[in-house]
This record gives sequence, structure tokens and C-alpha cells, in this order.
Amino acid sequence: MQSISTPPDRQPRLLVVELWGVGDVALSVPFLRAAARHSRVTLVAQPHAEPLLRRFCPEVELVPFTAPWTAFRGKYDLLHWPWLELSAVVSGLRSRSFAAAVSARRDPRDHLLMALGRAATRVGFPRVGSRLLLTDPLGAPASRHRAAHWHALAEHLGWDLPAAVPRETHSGKHVVIHTGAGHAVREWPRERFEEIAERLGSAGWRVTLLDNSLRSLDELVDVLATADHFIGNDSGPGHLAALLGVPTFTIFGPQLPELFAPQHPQAAWIEGAPCVFKPCADACRFGSPHCIRDLSAADVWTRVDAWLAQRDA
Repeated sequence: MQSISTPPDRQPRLLVVELWGVGDVALSVPFLRAAARHSRVTLVAQPHAEPLLRRFCPEVELVPFTAPWTAFRGKYDLLHWPWLELSAVVSGLRSRSFAAAVSARRDPRDHLLMALGRAATRVGFPRVGSRLLLTDPLGAPASRHRAAHWHALAEHLGWDLPAAVPRETHSGKHVVIHTGAGHAVREWPRERFEEIAERLGSAGWRVTLLDNSLRSLDELVDVLATADHFIGNDSGPGHLAALLGVPTFTIFGPQLPELFAPQHPQAAWIEGAPCVFKPCADACRFGSPHCIRDLSAADVWTRVDAWLAQRDA
């Protein structure tokens, strides 16, 4: 899979598997962009990847597939899995005759899908015996961040991934705040976001407040592209903002910044309260996710104010 100076229709085919959320797809975009310079790339991802590919890497083909194991509940209710759809996806992958397939996740289900697709070379990070499904098993990178796994895949294939580059200027004073997340356990209370917005307004910032009612990813990206700074939960909008070159401030709860902080050189964050189960999945063992709900507006404002002051400095 080295760089080849051949016409696009003669380049080797590469299968990329990223079946999870909007933020996960956003983190894969630098790899997809690099891969498209060397290969004919097909991404298997949920349908929400389509507007992101159209905007950030239109050369990449999408095979839309919502894997049943990515569901929040009932993910292993095999009786209700879309077996016909899964069979059609596998048949479609086989018909493309991939030279290679990659996944940045330590997920045997990804590796099985790559093997069923009959990619000649299968590169990934093995777990629970999935080494048998990979031709090129890789060791874990030094950093645990998801982006580091994409960098390790690119390095294995002989490609360079450029570092995240911010926009040339953020001289304006427009802050976009997104109060939503893919799961409720990652959501800081909206009324505290509104308090942050009021403080920003009093300090001379123009604030756009968004939430999950904005369903269109095209519209979301358009709004984020107008921002000078972004504030939100550990969720997809923050990763999209970083991809657009916008500095981000993230309020973390059950996850850890070293795993999923947006990739921007001026990214900042506040971690939620300690919990013995962190990092955890999107289901809290307590009545309420205290890790994020215990953060007060005053706690967050102190960190946000310092973060914004760095710009002026």
C-alpha cells in the first residue's frame, strides 16, 4: 500500500472500518484524506458519515451500515439483527476486491468484518483472539488517543499524517456552544451552559447556543465554521469544530481527555469528578452521572475564562 503514481482507477482499493459516532468519523478524516492520495478508499460507517465525507474528503466512497452492535441497548439481541443487510454489505465488500483493510479500534467485530470482506491485507490492533483475523497485527501506540491509532495505521502503510492545523486567525469574538451529546451521561446540564453563555455575553462575546434539536450535520458544520471558539460536551460537535480549525473547550464526564480530546493545538478541557469506573461505557452505574453533573458553572467558567484569556495573551 505504498504511494503509487498511477491513475485513480488503477490504484489499490483500501477498506476503512469506522462504525461508531460522528466524533469517531471526524477523528478518522486526516487518515482518510491521506489514504485517498494513495488508494481508492471505501469507508464502512453509519449514514451520518455521508455529509462529513462530502465536506472533508469527497474522494472517499461510503458504504452505509449501522452495525447492530453499536446500539445503545439490545446490541446482542441476535434474533433482531439485520442479517440480510449485513449479508448484502459483506457481498458488496467482497465484490470490490480490496487490497487492504484497516480499523483503528481494538474491536474483533471490525476485524471479522474485514476478514469476511476478503481484504488481502488486514491491519489492526488485536484483542481477544482477533489476531487470527489480521494479517498485520499492530502493537498499541504510545498514546491511547484514538487519533494515535490512525497515525499508527498510516505509519504502517508508509504514509505521513499532518498535524492538526488551526485556522490562520481567530480574531473575532463568536463562541458556539453545543449542549448536547450522543448519550445523556455525557451531557452537562443545559442551565449551566446557559449560565456560561450569560457570562460570555457580559464579557463581550457573541454566543450561538445549539443543542441536539439541530439534526442536520450540514447545518451544524456550517454554524461551526463561523465560530472563533467552541464549547461543548465530549461529543461529535467538538471534534467537528477541531476539524474545521476552531479551538475547543470540552466538558468531560465518563470518558478521559487522553482518549478522546479534540485534536486542535489550542484544545482545552475540564475533567469530571473522579470515579472508580472511568473510563466507562455510556451507561452509568449510579442514579446520575455525578462525574459530570457535579461540575458547577463556577468550576467550568474559571477554566473557560483562563482558556479565552490565552488568546488575548
